[in-house]
Amino acid sequence: MSAEPPHDAASPSPPPQPPIAQTPGPRVTRLQDIYAQALARTLRANSYANFAACFPTPAKHVPASLESVWRQLNAKLEESAKAEFEDILNERDAVRQLNELDRLVGEARARREQARNGTERDAMEGVEAEGEERVPPHTLPPGELFRAHLTPQLEKTKAVLDGKIEATETQNVELAQKVQAQRAEIERLLAGLEAVVRDVEGAAAAATQYGCENNLRKEALQMDEEVKAREDI
Repeated sequence: MSAEPPHDAASPSPPPQPPIAQTPGPRVTRLQDIYAQALARTLRANSYANFAACFPTPAKHVPASLESVWRQLNAKLEESAKAEFEDILNERDAVRQLNELDRLVGEARARREQARNGTERDAMEGVEAEGEERVPPHTLPPGELFRAHLTPQLEKTKAVLDGKIEATETQNVELAQKVQAQRAEIERLLAGLEAVVRDVEGAAAAATQYGCENNLRKEALQMDEEVKAREDI
């Protein structure tokens, strides 16, 4: 078994990065190209036709002199704009910072590729299985760090949501039982109401029958009285 290289357990921080080059990198070059294109469009907008339209009299009588002034003005404008842009880059230390950004992006892409291949994860699991020192957090890929910080919060949120779901389910069961009890009560009331309706209908039929029989009795008595009256005559 080959000997492992010495490791400083007291200082897990990565070694210092090499000095950043002041030569324009990809992002600085792209920024300069964009500025040059914007400046060129601005100068094209200040065409001689537009410039001469602002000074019709010199354009009519001394067009050559006016064109010379226009050329000098555009040249001075271009020179001043470029100089001011360089001053801003120097004041903001833009070249160094953008080069640093290029370096960080490159490292992040490399780590992402390593995470995809599983090399760092396999190495971390092997070290933990052998009981050796854990891998320092700064060497883990961004995805692992993101999940490590986010998982506890997600578990707490899941526990809270599970509790709310359980309470809601209990309330739903209680509401279902109340609804069933109310339906049974409504059915009992409807059954009682139907019995009352039948009683009312029976009473109405009896009253109608009694009325008919009473009318027949009156007619019979009236006929008897008429017969008796005729016999007396």
